[in-house]
Amino acid sequence: MANSDATPNFGGRTSVRLVVLGDEGTGKSSLIATVAAESFPENVPSLLPPTRLPLDYFPDRVPLTIIDTSSSPENRSKLAAECRLADAVVLTYGCDQPATLDRLSTFWLPELRRLQVKVPIIVVGCKLDLRDDNQQVNLEQAMVPIMQQFLEIETCMECSSLNQIQVPEVFYYAQKAVLHPTAPLFDQETQILKPRCVSALKRIFILCDHDRDGALSDGELNDFQVRCFNAPLQPAEIVGVKRVVQEKSPEGFNEHGLTLTGFLFLHAMFIEKGRLETTWTMLRKFGYDNDLKLRDDLIPLNFKRAPDQSVELTNEAVEFLKAIFFMFDIDGWALMTLLDPASSLANLIYLGFAGDPASAFHITRRRRLDCKRQQSQRNVFQCYLFGPKKAGKSALLNSFIGKPFTGTYSETTYERFAANILDHLMDKPKETLILREIPEDGVKNLLSNNESLAACDIAVFAYDSSDENSWRKAMDLLVDVASHGENTGFGVPCLIVPTKDDLDPSPMALQHSTRVSQDMGIEAPITVSVKLGDLNNVFHRIISAAQHPHLSIPETEAGRNRKQYRRHVNCSLMVVSVGAAVAIVGLAAYRVYSTRKNASDLGITVSHQTASGSDL
Repeated sequence: MANSDATPNFGGRTSVRLVVLGDEGTGKSSLIATVAAESFPENVPSLLPPTRLPLDYFPDRVPLTIIDTSSSPENRSKLAAECRLADAVVLTYGCDQPATLDRLSTFWLPELRRLQVKVPIIVVGCKLDLRDDNQQVNLEQAMVPIMQQFLEIETCMECSSLNQIQVPEVFYYAQKAVLHPTAPLFDQETQILKPRCVSALKRIFILCDHDRDGALSDGELNDFQVRCFNAPLQPAEIVGVKRVVQEKSPEGFNEHGLTLTGFLFLHAMFIEKGRLETTWTMLRKFGYDNDLKLRDDLIPLNFKRAPDQSVELTNEAVEFLKAIFFMFDIDGWALMTLLDPASSLANLIYLGFAGDPASAFHITRRRRLDCKRQQSQRNVFQCYLFGPKKAGKSALLNSFIGKPFTGTYSETTYERFAANILDHLMDKPKETLILREIPEDGVKNLLSNNESLAACDIAVFAYDSSDENSWRKAMDLLVDVASHGENTGFGVPCLIVPTKDDLDPSPMALQHSTRVSQDMGIEAPITVSVKLGDLNNVFHRIISAAQHPHLSIPETEAGRNRKQYRRHVNCSLMVVSVGAAVAIVGLAAYRVYSTRKNASDLGITVSHQTASGSDL
């Protein structure tokens, strides 16, 4: 699983800025000058200007800028500012000065923490050529305690600028720590893969397991290699992978191939051995950024639409989901798509949808246009469910998704959603209905937004049929919503649903609700009893009303008066227009008459064409 010459992708990063820190005299400037000149310079200034290495200096071909710093007290503020701009820090000590090694843990590393510099740190021992042979120091023994205390240290190494020992490697590993970071993948303290990394690797494994047998066969491993690294695996490489996994993790291979356990083991091994570019190349090929989330360029920040338009899954997206799941929660996708299209698209991509995002979604026609054409083309309808406390809203919503009735009352203090697909008779296509329960105390806040009803296809007003006071509150809500729709231009079809039909009804409430429905021009109330399971086909009737958005839009008395006033004004304008036209015609006739009379007096014959302004 080696890397290849694939197009570089570093989570959106296009440059790297390194800051070199350390005590005075530890070889910072010489280190930078040597890597830039590829030779040891005779004279090195005490502080170098920013140094930029050529684009092709390292294989990743990412511009690298190196910042030299001074450790003098008068330059501390500038040093702090440079640290805050750094993508990574190269922290130096002198191999010929043991005290500078001690200063790493007593000053420099605590100081970086105090400055809240949260970037990879590369510890470098410079002047290896000047180390006293009598004071040999084992690098691992010296650094392990420090690295255990300061987990932000990515790696440590020693170099010699004079003898050209590991000078380019210092900056290669520093750049690599930025382009292929360890922190998102691996927990240095526990020495295991981080949960988000495991989740990403599991998703990739599942997508590559085409036959769904829980293992990657030789063919699937080869397909994976080509997709990620643009080069096939050689037979000897596959044998080598199997041998390593079987030796270290016996459960990593079975008769079908590489299991998920083995897949995770391989990547943990790559990371522990410093081959993070292998894992990162794979993750980026599958759309992940440096935070192990899908890249922003894969998901539009917003789906442009008018307030009264909605977003639906296309047939292509639905068929994709059906191909993955035998019985998939399509209605749940409809709800997610309606409320948060970007998250819906992200999940489609997580599941392996590789098509154009535009092919997965359909922006519906504006509801105002649907009203003019007297027919909705939507397949997903959102119903706002209003009603006072104890009206049975939650019981109705629960019954919609098959939850059993319980007599225990629990006040709803936040909006609740439920989605389900409804079958239609006579071979009509299926529609998805989304119920949105609005708490009584949340109605005022909802209607404070002029566009709050734009996303609503139909509103239902539930009340307890045995409680006259419940009806009065429901009627007030109906009037408030109807008035809001009239004032904002987002009027919606409305239905009245008396609930708890199993209880003794309030005659006054039923009579009044029927009369109000007639007066406001909406359908007659639909009585239901969730307790008895008698729902009176209410959900199909809700969809039927939503499919005809020009009907059942309630009209308040104030709205009716405004409409009559507008009609009166329009009629008055028509009378004025007709009167003006008659006056103009009369004036024209008078002018023709006068012209003829004058011509007759002079003995001249004037034709009709001349009178109408034609040429003589």
